[in-house]
Amino acid sequence: MTDSYQLVVISAGTSDPSSTRLLADRIADRVAKLAGERHEQVIINTVDLRDLAGEISTALVSQLLGPKLTRAVELLGDADGIIASAPVYKAGPSGLFSSFFHVLDNDLLIAKPVVLAATAGTARHALVVDHEMRALFAYLRTMTVPTSIFAASEDWSTAELGKRIERAAFELLLLMESGFAHKIKNQGWQSYQHSYGSAGGTELDIDLDTDLMRLATGGPARE
Repeated sequence: MTDSYQLVVISAGTSDPSSTRLLADRIADRVAKLAGERHEQVIINTVDLRDLAGEISTALVSQLLGPKLTRAVELLGDADGIIASAPVYKAGPSGLFSSFFHVLDNDLLIAKPVVLAATAGTARHALVVDHEMRALFAYLRTMTVPTSIFAASEDWSTAELGKRIERAAFELLLLMESGFAHKIKNQGWQSYQHSYGSAGGTELDIDLDTDLMRLATGGPARE
């Protein structure tokens, strides 16, 4: 029986065609080919954040998720691996990229393996991936692969970019094969600090029959 993995590509590119999407697709294709060589299958789903921009803005101010954003959250929840690719503006990942991950539940991506990728017009932005993006994904408690991918305009035709993509793709595949995120979810979830109601509330040991909890829900305290 062939092992199958769900890979979700998040691209924050806004142009069409987009170098940010092109880089993400190149990494995803390499992951799929490496998996095929190992008699495995990778199913790729892509989320273009430019199509979700309005819903992301609404979620930022109201915490309400529209249908496209809800679908993206579902894909990430089921993902065995993630490729997150952002354009860099003014020494930081785009606001669209950051806003998308800001509206996600803090528990959604725990232990999921992630390749971080970024594009820019100049190599001056090369450290953004490891200085800013990696910090964001550390806060979300993901398992980012050691190799990050950055492509400035002059990098696309170089052998070095291909080597980094190869290395990052292989790292991601190995982490997906390990099932690490699923093992954390099934065996170690209670050891993490969670938001109330995360994962349906099943990972929380909260006594709802206390004076404080009854008052919070509008009920009376015990006499």
